[in-house]
Amino acid sequence: MHEIIQEDQQVFLFLNNLGSQPFDQFWILISETWIWVPLYIIFLYLLYKNFKLKSLVFILIFIALGVTVSDQLAGIFKTGIARFRPCHDPALDNLMREVKCGGQFGFYSSHASNTFFISTFMSMLVGRKYRFLPYFLFVWAIIVSYSRIYLGVHFPLDVLMGAVMGFLIGGLFATISWRVIKKQNHNISSEV
Repeated sequence: MHEIIQEDQQVFLFLNNLGSQPFDQFWILISETWIWVPLYIIFLYLLYKNFKLKSLVFILIFIALGVTVSDQLAGIFKTGIARFRPCHDPALDNLMREVKCGGQFGFYSSHASNTFFISTFMSMLVGRKYRFLPYFLFVWAIIVSYSRIYLGVHFPLDVLMGAVMGFLIGGLFATISWRVIKKQNHNISSEV
């Protein structure tokens, strides 16, 4: 495990030190949640366009629940594992570019988990109709996740674990959504 952590630190230092001050503000913006509100509105529009209102309400409930689970699990892991963020890791003093810093612990990245959750969820719900969408979504999730390494707030393994957890949680909640929608549509057709 010690070797894996050392390798993770080395990969982090390589990726983090690729940055330069003129690009810092760009990556800070990429990492902000509010900057993506227009994208979330587009996601909402795509769901509205493809699902009946009652189904859309269920989908939005499952998105809210999924993001909450994704976020809270990350918090539990952070305090349970208690791995320092790079910006709090004494072994990395004067070796890294610290653009931003967060709480003391960082395993795993809730930014990565949440963006991969949304990417997986949306891909499973409307990805067949909009074939380009999953590619776009996962590139978006990777860029947001990389911003956390660039800024100095997460190690690559924090981001990788966040991506895996978001992918799994997104798949779970999308599957539940589909089952609820199918059951609801079945109930409507049997009433007619």
